[in-house]
Amino acid sequence: MTVETLYERIGAILGTPPPADSKEAGEVIGRSREGRPIRGFRFGDGSRRVSLLAGCHADEPVGPRLLRHLTAYLASLDASDAMIREYAWWIVPHINPDGEIRNRLWYGDSDPEYDLGRYLAHVLRELPGDDIEFGFPEISDDGKARPENVAVYEWWNTDPQPFLVHASLHGTGFAAGPWFLIERSWEDRCEIVMNRCADATRRLGYTLHDVERHGEKGFFRLARGFTTRPDSRFMRQHFLDLGDWDTAARFRPSSMETARRLGGDALTLVSEMPLFITPGVGDALGPPDLKAVEWRGRIAAWKEDLRSGRDPATVTSEAADLDLQPMPVPDQLRLQWTLICAGLEQAEPG
Repeated sequence: MTVETLYERIGAILGTPPPADSKEAGEVIGRSREGRPIRGFRFGDGSRRVSLLAGCHADEPVGPRLLRHLTAYLASLDASDAMIREYAWWIVPHINPDGEIRNRLWYGDSDPEYDLGRYLAHVLRELPGDDIEFGFPEISDDGKARPENVAVYEWWNTDPQPFLVHASLHGTGFAAGPWFLIERSWEDRCEIVMNRCADATRRLGYTLHDVERHGEKGFFRLARGFTTRPDSRFMRQHFLDLGDWDTAARFRPSSMETARRLGGDALTLVSEMPLFITPGVGDALGPPDLKAVEWRGRIAAWKEDLRSGRDPATVTSEAADLDLQPMPVPDQLRLQWTLICAGLEQAEPG
């Protein structure tokens, strides 16, 4: 099949609702700290091996939402369909079911967008050093790794062949617009990914997020809207530079690094879709980006107000008056799928 056909499938994917018992589907590949099942899905036996993972951070629901639609769609296809015949899909829609449960006070599975006041009042996220994205085993018998990470690591190693593409679907609370992170070893051969994602972002009417972090945590700027992905070595060094030896020591390889350890030259990608768009961020990069600093101050003040008993609805209304708007979830889903397809197009052998 042509990659163009893959892009065009997004309508059918989003139009295929996960079944009511979707959280009972797939294969139980392990269990979370609190005993909830981690579910993996495999579709197809083609030569193009694709790994898709979401939910590493508890407060990022859009990636799991896309992958639950995608697994339902792939399950509906005939074995003769090119998406099954030519690809081998390894999908973990949600690696963090405990975190998902804790965040359910502020979102639902069918929300067209998210409410800022509810989000700020109830959002929960793991602390640095207890980060599932950066928690994959250093070695096969790493007894200190989180069970969620061990589950995916051992599942991948049931058939340890190289992936063509690995995408970890993330989100961010606030940004000027979509932001895309790319494997650093591919920085000189990622023009398809950058062009496709930039074009899709513009067509949907968004501004790409822009940030200059000079390599902090592994973020090296490639162009507006694009940086290299973070790396565990840089994450450790960041906390060492802060004098936080304990947190630094707790960082393990990311899913991206672990996928590449299976061999080959996997193109690893990370999506960062904003739940809420902060206008003006990135217009003057800095650092510091003074507009970003201003928004962080406002958001921190709203959180404090909410802790003091303020009605979340008034925060939502005040933010709207300042033009801080939620990004519609369907647009986030479409851009995540664009990144996946662009990665497959970029990494296509030959």
